[in-house]
Amino acid sequence: MKVGIIGAAGRMGRMLIEATLANPETELAAAVDVPGSSLIGVDAGELVGAGKLGVTVGDDLAAVAGQADVFIDFTVPEATARNIETCRQAGSRLVIGTTGLNDEQKARLRAASEEVAICFAPNYSVGVNLCFKLLETAAAVLGDDVDIEIIEAHHRHKIDAPSGTALRMGEVVAQTLGRDLNECAVYGREGRTGERDRQTIGFETIRGGDIVGDHTVLFAAEGERVEITHKASSRMAFARGAVRAALWLGAQPKGLFDMQDVLGLAGESAGWGAR
Repeated sequence: MKVGIIGAAGRMGRMLIEATLANPETELAAAVDVPGSSLIGVDAGELVGAGKLGVTVGDDLAAVAGQADVFIDFTVPEATARNIETCRQAGSRLVIGTTGLNDEQKARLRAASEEVAICFAPNYSVGVNLCFKLLETAAAVLGDDVDIEIIEAHHRHKIDAPSGTALRMGEVVAQTLGRDLNECAVYGREGRTGERDRQTIGFETIRGGDIVGDHTVLFAAEGERVEITHKASSRMAFARGAVRAALWLGAQPKGLFDMQDVLGLAGESAGWGAR
């Protein structure tokens, strides 16, 4: 399968190039970065120490949209919104790992998926997606007898908070318990807050150093607590998962999917069908 990488010169973009080259079933066919980047015109292989591959980093997605079967986009919401439209017009499939999209941008994504296949997930790590499934079970068993807190930590350069993964964890738990996360989420606490409301789901955000990504969901009862934790030590876990999603997406003519679909884990409160 021919894969194109959007945001190719960034940290995640380079990981995606490496993962594409490492997979025997995928071939790097296109690489795109932001206009004005000093790396425009450089061979994509040189970005990852793989030598010349004959794929030059460009700055115009529309010019290369027909060269790949699937594009992978881990950029920023504003760029991703434009890329969705470009891929829709070209009939190109798209794997999206960008977080922080607003409601309007998500609506445009859904509309585009009526014409092309799109995989949109907050996290492409296989381990994290397994945690989503474990959270369904934990929430169903522990029910309303526990206080639920979600703690996440990322590197100092991450621009959105809480992370998309933390929010998705909250959605999974809330949906399982029949709650609306928009109404029960509490983002940080300060001052005289009063006694905790058991129906709320709390979020705590940490930003510092080079933390790749840590997530813990705490179910705290009287006398015991259960913690479901995932810690990423390398972005390669996300990159390998995204390439796996690209391969799976190649068999889909159109529609909106997430990593739960790719892994065969989609259930009642998992994936986009529940949203």
